[in-house]
Amino acid sequence: MDRIREFLKLESASGALLVLAAALAVLLANSPLESAYTRVFSLELTVALEDLAISKPLLLWINDGLMAVFFFLIGLEVKRELLEGELRSREQVLLPGVAALGGFVVPAALFAAINRADANALAGWAIPSATDIAFALGTLSLLGDRVPLSLKVFLTSLAIFDDIAAIVVIAIFYTMDLSLASLVLATLGYLALLVLNRTGVQRVAPYLLIGIFIWVCVLKSGVHATLAGFVVAFAIPMRSADEAYEGSPLRHLEHVLHPWVAFMILPIFAFANAGVSFAGLSVDDLAGGMSVGIFVGLFVGKQLGVMLGVAAVCATGLARLPAGVGWRATYGVALLTGIGFTMSLFIGTLAFEHSGIDYGAQIRVAVLTASMLSAALGLWVLHSALPRGGTG
Repeated sequence: MDRIREFLKLESASGALLVLAAALAVLLANSPLESAYTRVFSLELTVALEDLAISKPLLLWINDGLMAVFFFLIGLEVKRELLEGELRSREQVLLPGVAALGGFVVPAALFAAINRADANALAGWAIPSATDIAFALGTLSLLGDRVPLSLKVFLTSLAIFDDIAAIVVIAIFYTMDLSLASLVLATLGYLALLVLNRTGVQRVAPYLLIGIFIWVCVLKSGVHATLAGFVVAFAIPMRSADEAYEGSPLRHLEHVLHPWVAFMILPIFAFANAGVSFAGLSVDDLAGGMSVGIFVGLFVGKQLGVMLGVAAVCATGLARLPAGVGWRATYGVALLTGIGFTMSLFIGTLAFEHSGIDYGAQIRVAVLTASMLSAALGLWVLHSALPRGGTG
């Protein structure tokens, strides 16, 4: 339970930093410093080892490299929760799992319905389906100790399932032409990790070195490189007989990485990707299918899908609402899942990365607007639903 409280505390503080980073990015993108802001993230950086060279703009090093560390941390958290945490039993999995499914499918369906006549825009169907756990928990933390821990755990579990769904979507739908040779090398690297795990290797250095090799192979394969981080995490040993080594390589890595991800990687990503210039944006742009589809999907679709999922599970008697929580407070959390922010922006960069069509401004405006409105309304509903320590 102490580990859960520490996790929630870090995520909440990170959410506030994300807001500041995004706000600064928007200010710079609409100031005389806009060209400098854009130029910095366009700088070409090259890492070379003999004949192997990787050359990318700084923005893609952030999106492909730093975000791989973020997904690595998600993988560690998911494995821990499945083995000994909040997701280890059917009852604990069912409510947030079905709620997350509804919150993923309904926004995508609404986006697709709104953009059904635009084949190009349909590539962004997954943008409104993602939830930003740090931003959502940061908003929830503004209510202090009035929020029961069960409600925070429900939101966290729901967001973890949401992240898993996003990872699956990225793997299946947002890949380029595949390189079979690179995928074979990545698979061999992962088999090496499994051998290390099975033979009881506890030191993290060999896992991380092979993990970097796998990341390079996945990067060259056409599958998005961030997926390597998630997959590698599942090979990290959960338990260790060496108590001097903190008892668990997985928990040790999670403890070390979490502050770096929360206070550096995610704010850097937000700063690099949230800067939207309003210059040249017309009413037609903001009222077009892309903007409207994302806004409706995030603000309407997420809350509707989550509540339908919760209602369906509770009606069958297979699960109950979080302890000490009523329907109004659950609805308030459903509203907070409409905070897409970093995950929605990330999927937005992938959806049209190779299409030659620039929807960047529409995506960012819609994501930021829907996220802020979801946060504000969710906070208001929770404020009225939890007046006495979370009994709404």
